[in-house]
Amino acid sequence: MGRLDGKVAIITGGGSGIGRATALLSAREGARVALADVDRGAGEQTVSAIAAAGGEAFFSPCDVTNSADTRQLARATVDRYHAVDILFNNAGIAGVGSVEETDEALWDRVMAVNVKGIFLTTKAVAPYMIERRRGVIINMASSIAFVGLARRVSYAASKGAVMAMTLSMAADYARHNIRVNAICPGTIHTPFVDRYLRESYADPEAGLAEITRRQLLGRLGTAEDVAHAVLYVASDEAAFMTGAPLIIDGGLTGTK
Repeated sequence: MGRLDGKVAIITGGGSGIGRATALLSAREGARVALADVDRGAGEQTVSAIAAAGGEAFFSPCDVTNSADTRQLARATVDRYHAVDILFNNAGIAGVGSVEETDEALWDRVMAVNVKGIFLTTKAVAPYMIERRRGVIINMASSIAFVGLARRVSYAASKGAVMAMTLSMAADYARHNIRVNAICPGTIHTPFVDRYLRESYADPEAGLAEITRRQLLGRLGTAEDVAHAVLYVASDEAAFMTGAPLIIDGGLTGTK
């Protein structure tokens, strides 16, 4: 028996990084996975990896900033699997820069993907959960919602908004027996962070060494570290958890 046996999970941004690791782990634990991403090639590779391991999944191309795409994702999942038990709102992008360094287009794009994307995807999926009076929604926030980090104004604003949305959504959906929580990673070594290193440091290897030194545990997190946390929140083991952040940051927010 897997910890998600019989469950249907939608995972956005599932083509790489935390989304991919969570999709693979969820399938191993018995979930049928609807995997969404703007990158068709990456998404289909994840689905192929799940199938090769004996799991069940399908790919639905989805730009989470597009309401038609999110409605199609929800509808395709219900048409195929007849339910949605878990929604992992994982899709997101980074934004590097202080207020004066951040142009309006970057600000709008970060807020559109990281905040509006969760709003639209949840709006599309939640009615199916409400109809069945059960479900779990997990929003990708960040430890940056709780600590200051220089030159991340757009990203920090978006993840603070995600945390606030999570609390409000938890209050709204509790009467429908739907739990809503947030995952708050620290620095996780994924393609997301590799892009940040290329954009922010003349020498990305030196940048990697620098951000590793500031980790209390002496290493960056892995996508699998976060995937196991998502698995717990998605499972019935977390049945009394709602409106809460789960922080996986190697000690960043709790220590100096």
